[in-house]
Amino acid sequence: MKLGLVGKKIGMTREFFNSGISVPVTVVKIEKGRVIDVYTKEKNGYSAVKLGFVKTKSSKLTNQMKGFFTKKNTEPQQIIKEYRVEKTDDFKTGNEIGLESFKDVKFIDVRSKTIGKGFAGVMKKYNFGGLRASHGVSVSHRSHGSTGQNQDPGKVFKNKKMAGHMGSKFRTILNLEVIRSDIENSLIYIKGSIPGSKNSLIYLRKSKKTFSRKTSIEKYAQLNKESEKTTTKKTEPKKKEEKKDPKKEQPKKK
Repeated sequence: MKLGLVGKKIGMTREFFNSGISVPVTVVKIEKGRVIDVYTKEKNGYSAVKLGFVKTKSSKLTNQMKGFFTKKNTEPQQIIKEYRVEKTDDFKTGNEIGLESFKDVKFIDVRSKTIGKGFAGVMKKYNFGGLRASHGVSVSHRSHGSTGQNQDPGKVFKNKKMAGHMGSKFRTILNLEVIRSDIENSLIYIKGSIPGSKNSLIYLRKSKKTFSRKTSIEKYAQLNKESEKTTTKKTEPKKKEEKKDPKKEQPKKK
């Protein structure tokens, strides 16, 4: 497992390429992580790095966490993450890790909490068709119908699709493309949308799955080359065919 980062969703915009094509992107502000502790195989049995993200006030911490951060001589952090790493020689307690760790990374995985929709019915939550909107159905057009059975089994099974709380769940989206990364301002531009509202926390990591896919820059560059070839073929002047004289082609009479 490789290191991950934590950021805050700023919003959406679009990025323009040299060809003039625009791509919708989500802008994420990366929070720099501080190395709190380093685990080695000799001492702990496995090698890992513990990082802390997003500074908080000490008044918001419990007494146990206050003692933990005072023991480590670091500022109190809101989020603590542990990442398994093969080599721990490059990490020391107190060092800061930012967007530099994602240098030359083309695809990443994103995990964040979706927007909460509150209490929702089955037609909104699960796309149910509802009951008939005709005579005989009295004010229950958007209901889900029967939920249980007769005396046998005489209960409602678990995971039955019913009305309830919608959204506000962690979801992971795999293999999102990184269009651009601004290391100076700690901004990363990710193609497409990311679950969650503005200022929500987002967990980033390098894509786990191995796949062969071209980036949008490579795709548009290839399309531009193909279009240039077709235009050059069309603009090339055709060679004029020489007209043959019929007198010269006539066979000589013996």
